[in-house]
Amino acid sequence: MLVLGIDTSCDDTSASVLKDGRVILSNIVSSQSEIHSKYGGIVPELASRRHIEMIWPVVSEALEQAETALDEIEGIAVCYGPGLIGSLLVGCCFAKAIAYAKGIPLIGVNHLEGHLLSVLLNSPAPDFPFLSLIVSGGHTSLVRVDGVGRYKELGRTRDDAAGEAYDKVAKLLGLDYPGGPVIDRLAKEGNPEAVNFPRPYLHGSYDFSFSGLKTAVRNHIQSVKDRLEEERENIAASFQRAVIDVLVKKTEIAVKKEKIKRVALSGGVAANSELRERMKEMGESLGIEVYLPPLQLCTDNAAMIALTGYLHLMRKETSDLDLTAKAVLPIGT
Repeated sequence: MLVLGIDTSCDDTSASVLKDGRVILSNIVSSQSEIHSKYGGIVPELASRRHIEMIWPVVSEALEQAETALDEIEGIAVCYGPGLIGSLLVGCCFAKAIAYAKGIPLIGVNHLEGHLLSVLLNSPAPDFPFLSLIVSGGHTSLVRVDGVGRYKELGRTRDDAAGEAYDKVAKLLGLDYPGGPVIDRLAKEGNPEAVNFPRPYLHGSYDFSFSGLKTAVRNHIQSVKDRLEEERENIAASFQRAVIDVLVKKTEIAVKKEKIKRVALSGGVAANSELRERMKEMGESLGIEVYLPPLQLCTDNAAMIALTGYLHLMRKETSDLDLTAKAVLPIGT
Protein backbone atom coordinates (compact mmCIF):
# COMPACT_ATOMS: atom_id res chain seq x y z
CA MET A 1 0.00 0.00 0.00
CA LEU A 2 1.24 3.47 -0.91
CA VAL A 3 0.30 6.40 1.35
CA LEU A 4 1.06 10.01 0.53
CA GLY A 5 1.79 12.18 3.57
CA ILE A 6 1.64 15.98 3.64
CA ASP A 7 2.84 18.31 6.40
CA THR A 8 2.51 22.11 6.33
CA SER A 9 2.09 22.62 10.07
CA CYS A 10 4.67 25.39 10.44
CA ASP A 11 7.31 26.70 8.03
CA ASP A 12 8.43 23.55 6.20
CA THR A 13 6.49 22.17 3.23
CA SER A 14 6.91 18.40 3.21
CA ALA A 15 5.55 15.44 1.25
CA SER A 16 6.40 11.75 1.56
CA VAL A 17 5.41 8.48 -0.04
CA LEU A 18 5.44 5.50 2.32
CA LYS A 19 5.13 1.88 1.25
CA ASP A 20 3.36 -0.63 3.52
CA GLY A 21 3.94 1.56 6.56
CA ARG A 22 7.66 0.78 6.67
CA VAL A 23 9.56 1.81 3.55
CA ILE A 24 10.13 5.53 2.96
CA LEU A 25 10.17 5.88 -0.83
CA SER A 26 10.54 9.65 -0.59
CA ASN A 27 10.55 12.37 2.05
CA ILE A 28 10.88 15.84 0.56
CA VAL A 29 11.19 18.92 2.77
CA SER A 30 11.25 22.49 1.48
CA SER A 31 12.63 24.76 4.20
CA GLN A 32 11.68 28.40 4.66
CA SER A 33 14.57 29.25 7.01
CA GLU A 34 16.07 31.70 4.55
CA ILE A 35 12.79 33.64 4.41
CA HIS A 36 12.29 33.91 8.16
CA SER A 37 15.91 34.22 9.33
CA LYS A 38 15.98 37.99 8.80
CA TYR A 39 13.10 38.33 11.29
CA GLY A 40 14.60 36.04 13.93
CA GLY A 41 11.49 33.83 13.89
CA ILE A 42 8.60 32.59 11.80
CA VAL A 43 6.24 35.15 10.23
CA PRO A 44 2.92 33.23 9.88
CA GLU A 45 1.63 35.15 6.85
CA LEU A 46 4.86 34.64 4.93
CA ALA A 47 4.86 30.95 5.88
CA SER A 48 1.36 30.28 4.55
CA ARG A 49 2.05 32.14 1.29
CA ARG A 50 5.19 30.11 0.72
CA HIS A 51 3.29 26.87 1.35
CA ILE A 52 0.85 27.83 -1.42
CA GLU A 53 3.77 28.29 -3.79
CA MET A 54 5.58 25.08 -2.82
CA ILE A 55 2.89 22.48 -2.04
CA TRP A 56 2.45 21.17 -5.57
CA PRO A 57 6.18 21.21 -6.53
CA VAL A 58 7.05 19.36 -3.30
CA VAL A 59 4.32 16.73 -3.79
CA SER A 60 5.36 16.29 -7.43
CA GLU A 61 8.99 15.77 -6.40
CA ALA A 62 7.95 13.24 -3.74
CA LEU A 63 5.96 11.25 -6.30
CA GLU A 64 8.78 11.41 -8.82
CA GLN A 65 11.41 10.28 -6.32
CA ALA A 66 9.13 7.41 -5.27
CA GLU A 67 8.70 6.49 -8.95
CA THR A 68 4.93 6.51 -8.61
CA ALA A 69 1.91 8.61 -9.60
CA LEU A 70 -1.18 9.93 -7.85
CA ASP A 71 -3.26 7.19 -9.48
CA GLU A 72 -1.25 4.61 -7.51
CA ILE A 73 -1.68 6.31 -4.13
CA GLU A 74 -4.18 4.43 -1.93
CA GLY A 75 -4.50 6.92 0.92
CA ILE A 76 -3.57 10.51 1.69
CA ALA A 77 -2.58 11.59 5.20
CA VAL A 78 -2.36 15.24 6.14
CA CYS A 79 -1.41 17.08 9.32
CA TYR A 80 -4.43 19.13 10.42
CA GLY A 81 -3.06 20.42 13.73
CA PRO A 82 -1.65 21.70 15.94
CA GLY A 83 0.29 24.43 14.19
CA LEU A 84 -0.02 27.74 12.38
CA ILE A 85 -3.60 27.91 11.14
CA GLY A 86 -2.78 29.54 7.80
CA SER A 87 -0.08 26.97 7.08
CA LEU A 88 -2.29 24.04 8.11
CA LEU A 89 -5.11 25.22 5.84
CA VAL A 90 -2.87 24.97 2.77
CA GLY A 91 -2.03 21.33 3.40
CA CYS A 92 -5.56 20.36 4.42
CA CYS A 93 -7.22 21.96 1.40
CA PHE A 94 -4.68 20.41 -0.96
CA ALA A 95 -5.06 16.93 0.55
CA LYS A 96 -8.87 17.11 0.55
CA ALA A 97 -8.86 18.12 -3.10
CA ILE A 98 -6.71 15.13 -4.04
CA ALA A 99 -8.80 12.73 -1.93
CA TYR A 100 -11.98 13.96 -3.58
CA ALA A 101 -10.60 13.98 -7.12
CA LYS A 102 -9.03 10.52 -6.86
CA GLY A 103 -11.65 8.92 -4.63
CA ILE A 104 -9.11 7.75 -2.05
CA PRO A 105 -9.31 7.77 1.77
CA LEU A 106 -8.31 10.91 3.65
CA ILE A 107 -6.70 10.62 7.08
CA GLY A 108 -6.26 13.69 9.26
CA VAL A 109 -3.18 13.33 11.47
CA ASN A 110 -2.33 15.05 14.74
CA HIS A 111 1.16 16.50 14.37
CA LEU A 112 2.12 15.38 17.89
CA GLU A 113 0.96 11.84 17.18
CA GLY A 114 3.18 11.90 14.12
CA HIS A 115 6.18 12.75 16.29
CA LEU A 116 5.22 10.06 18.82
CA LEU A 117 4.98 7.31 16.21
CA SER A 118 7.93 8.43 14.03
CA VAL A 119 10.17 6.16 16.09
CA LEU A 120 8.33 3.17 14.58
CA LEU A 121 10.23 3.91 11.36
CA ASN A 122 13.43 3.03 13.26
CA SER A 123 15.07 -0.34 12.78
CA PRO A 124 14.60 -1.88 15.24
CA ALA A 125 11.41 -0.15 16.35
CA PRO A 126 10.29 -0.16 19.99
CA ASP A 127 7.48 -2.35 21.24
CA PHE A 128 4.56 -0.83 23.11
CA PRO A 129 4.44 0.59 25.70
CA PHE A 130 7.16 3.21 25.59
CA LEU A 131 7.73 6.73 26.90
CA SER A 132 8.20 9.49 24.36
CA LEU A 133 9.82 12.86 24.92
CA ILE A 134 8.66 15.31 22.24
CA VAL A 135 11.01 18.30 22.11
CA SER A 136 10.51 20.87 19.37
CA GLY A 137 10.11 24.56 18.67
CA GLY A 138 6.42 24.46 19.51
CA HIS A 139 6.09 21.55 21.92
CA THR A 140 7.78 19.93 24.89
CA SER A 141 5.80 16.97 26.22
CA LEU A 142 6.38 13.69 28.00
CA VAL A 143 3.91 11.06 26.82
CA ARG A 144 3.21 7.42 27.64
CA VAL A 145 2.46 5.49 24.44
CA ASP A 146 0.53 2.25 25.01
CA GLY A 147 -0.45 1.68 21.38
CA VAL A 148 -1.76 3.45 18.29
CA GLY A 149 -4.31 5.96 19.54
CA ARG A 150 -3.57 5.16 23.19
CA TYR A 151 -1.63 8.06 24.68
CA LYS A 152 -1.34 9.58 28.12
CA GLU A 153 0.34 12.96 28.37
CA LEU A 154 2.29 12.94 31.63
CA GLY A 155 3.63 16.47 31.38
CA ARG A 156 3.99 19.44 29.06
CA THR A 157 5.59 22.85 29.00
CA ARG A 158 3.75 25.54 30.94
CA ASP A 159 5.23 28.33 28.81
CA ASP A 160 8.05 28.24 26.26
CA ALA A 161 8.87 25.00 24.48
CA ALA A 162 12.53 23.97 24.62
CA GLY A 163 13.09 24.72 20.94
CA GLU A 164 11.42 28.11 21.34
CA ALA A 165 13.79 28.89 24.20
CA TYR A 166 16.73 27.96 21.97
CA ASP A 167 15.54 30.36 19.26
CA LYS A 168 14.98 33.22 21.72
CA VAL A 169 18.34 32.76 23.44
CA ALA A 170 20.05 32.60 20.05
CA LYS A 171 18.47 35.93 19.18
CA LEU A 172 19.67 37.41 22.49
CA LEU A 173 23.17 36.21 21.63
CA GLY A 174 23.01 37.74 18.17
CA LEU A 175 23.02 34.34 16.44
CA ASP A 176 21.23 33.19 13.31
CA TYR A 177 17.77 31.59 13.11
CA PRO A 178 16.94 28.78 13.70
CA GLY A 179 18.80 28.92 16.98
CA GLY A 180 18.91 25.24 17.95
CA PRO A 181 21.62 24.01 15.55
CA VAL A 182 23.66 27.20 16.02
CA ILE A 183 23.70 26.96 19.82
CA ASP A 184 24.46 23.24 19.62
CA ARG A 185 27.56 23.96 17.52
CA LEU A 186 28.63 26.92 19.63
CA ALA A 187 28.19 25.00 22.89
CA LYS A 188 30.89 22.53 21.83
CA GLU A 189 33.41 25.38 22.13
CA GLY A 190 32.24 26.59 25.55
CA ASN A 191 32.32 25.57 29.19
CA PRO A 192 28.88 24.29 30.31
CA GLU A 193 29.73 25.07 33.94
CA ALA A 194 30.77 28.66 33.30
CA VAL A 195 27.35 30.07 34.26
CA ASN A 196 25.09 28.46 36.85
CA PHE A 197 21.74 28.98 35.16
CA PRO A 198 18.61 27.75 37.01
CA ARG A 199 17.17 24.28 36.41
CA PRO A 200 13.35 24.55 36.48
CA TYR A 201 12.60 21.02 37.68
CA LEU A 202 9.09 21.82 39.01
CA HIS A 203 9.35 19.11 41.65
CA GLY A 204 6.29 16.88 41.98
CA SER A 205 5.26 17.44 38.36
CA TYR A 206 6.23 16.12 34.93
CA ASP A 207 5.65 19.62 33.49
CA PHE A 208 8.37 21.81 32.00
CA SER A 209 9.03 25.55 32.13
CA PHE A 210 11.76 27.40 30.26
CA SER A 211 10.64 31.04 30.39
CA GLY A 212 12.51 31.69 33.67
CA LEU A 213 15.69 30.16 32.27
CA LYS A 214 15.38 32.36 29.19
CA THR A 215 15.03 35.42 31.45
CA ALA A 216 18.10 34.37 33.46
CA VAL A 217 20.10 34.16 30.24
CA ARG A 218 18.90 37.60 29.17
CA ASN A 219 19.87 39.10 32.53
CA HIS A 220 23.30 37.48 32.38
CA ILE A 221 23.87 38.76 28.85
CA GLN A 222 23.07 42.27 30.07
CA SER A 223 25.63 41.91 32.86
CA VAL A 224 28.41 40.90 30.44
CA LYS A 225 27.39 42.91 27.37
CA ASP A 226 30.77 44.63 27.21
CA ARG A 227 32.51 41.29 26.73
CA LEU A 228 29.70 39.27 25.12
CA GLU A 229 31.85 38.28 22.16
CA GLU A 230 34.27 36.36 24.38
CA GLU A 231 31.52 34.95 26.62
CA ARG A 232 29.15 33.75 23.87
CA GLU A 233 30.38 30.13 23.75
CA ASN A 234 30.22 29.74 27.53
CA ILE A 235 26.71 31.19 27.71
CA ALA A 236 25.51 28.89 24.92
CA ALA A 237 27.06 25.83 26.58
CA SER A 238 25.70 26.71 30.04
CA PHE A 239 22.21 27.41 28.69
CA GLN A 240 22.16 24.15 26.75
CA ARG A 241 23.36 22.16 29.76
CA ALA A 242 20.53 23.62 31.90
CA VAL A 243 17.87 22.70 29.32
CA ILE A 244 19.17 19.18 28.82
CA ASP A 245 19.61 18.53 32.54
CA VAL A 246 15.87 19.18 32.97
CA LEU A 247 14.80 17.11 29.95
CA VAL A 248 16.87 14.10 30.96
CA LYS A 249 15.98 14.29 34.67
CA LYS A 250 12.24 14.48 33.98
CA THR A 251 12.47 11.52 31.63
CA GLU A 252 14.45 9.52 34.18
CA ILE A 253 11.84 10.17 36.88
CA ALA A 254 9.05 9.10 34.51
CA VAL A 255 10.89 5.90 33.58
CA LYS A 256 11.19 4.91 37.23
CA LYS A 257 7.61 5.78 38.19
CA GLU A 258 5.93 4.35 35.08
CA LYS A 259 8.21 1.28 35.15
CA ILE A 260 8.71 1.34 31.39
CA LYS A 261 11.96 0.10 29.87
CA ARG A 262 11.73 1.87 26.51
CA VAL A 263 12.17 5.59 25.80
CA ALA A 264 11.89 7.39 22.47
CA LEU A 265 13.01 10.89 21.56
CA SER A 266 11.32 12.97 18.85
CA GLY A 267 10.93 16.53 17.57
CA GLY A 268 13.40 19.02 16.14
CA VAL A 269 15.45 19.31 19.34
CA ALA A 270 15.94 15.53 19.18
CA ALA A 271 18.67 16.35 16.65
CA ASN A 272 20.69 18.09 19.37
CA SER A 273 23.98 16.24 19.78
CA GLU A 274 24.30 16.71 23.56
CA LEU A 275 20.69 15.66 24.20
CA ARG A 276 21.13 12.50 22.14
CA GLU A 277 24.34 11.61 23.99
CA ARG A 278 22.85 12.30 27.42
CA MET A 279 19.75 10.23 26.64
CA LYS A 280 21.95 7.30 25.61
CA GLU A 281 23.94 7.65 28.83
CA MET A 282 20.71 7.68 30.85
CA GLY A 283 19.58 4.52 29.09
CA GLU A 284 22.83 2.75 29.87
CA SER A 285 22.76 3.79 33.54
CA LEU A 286 19.14 2.62 34.00
CA GLY A 287 19.42 -0.46 31.82
CA ILE A 288 16.67 0.66 29.43
CA GLU A 289 16.40 0.96 25.66
CA VAL A 290 16.57 4.45 24.15
CA TYR A 291 15.39 4.99 20.60
CA LEU A 292 16.74 8.00 18.73
CA PRO A 293 15.24 8.88 15.34
CA PRO A 294 17.54 9.55 12.39
CA LEU A 295 18.23 13.26 12.01
CA GLN A 296 15.99 13.64 8.94
CA LEU A 297 13.00 12.38 10.96
CA CYS A 298 13.55 14.71 13.95
CA THR A 299 12.33 17.94 12.42
CA ASP A 300 8.88 18.33 10.87
CA ASN A 301 8.51 15.87 8.00
CA ALA A 302 5.76 14.15 6.05
CA ALA A 303 7.12 10.60 6.51
CA MET A 304 5.85 10.55 10.11
CA ILE A 305 2.49 11.88 8.90
CA ALA A 306 2.29 9.17 6.23
CA LEU A 307 3.17 6.48 8.79
CA THR A 308 0.53 7.66 11.26
CA GLY A 309 -2.02 7.89 8.47
CA TYR A 310 -1.20 4.36 7.36
CA LEU A 311 -1.62 2.96 10.87
CA HIS A 312 -5.04 4.60 11.22
CA LEU A 313 -6.05 3.50 7.73
CA MET A 314 -5.28 -0.11 8.70
CA ARG A 315 -7.72 0.38 11.57
CA LYS A 316 -10.29 1.80 9.12
CA GLU A 317 -10.09 5.18 10.84
CA THR A 318 -10.47 7.84 8.15
CA SER A 319 -11.59 11.47 7.96
CA ASP A 320 -14.45 13.14 6.13
CA LEU A 321 -13.92 15.86 3.55
CA ASP A 322 -15.06 18.45 6.08
CA LEU A 323 -11.79 17.96 7.97
CA THR A 324 -10.81 21.33 9.44
CA ALA A 325 -7.38 22.67 10.36
CA LYS A 326 -6.91 23.30 14.09
CA ALA A 327 -4.26 25.53 15.59
CA VAL A 328 -4.68 23.84 19.00
CA LEU A 329 -5.06 20.05 19.06
CA PRO A 330 -4.28 18.04 22.19
CA ILE A 331 -2.59 14.68 21.80
CA GLY A 332 -5.02 11.80 21.38
CA THR A 333 -7.63 13.80 19.40
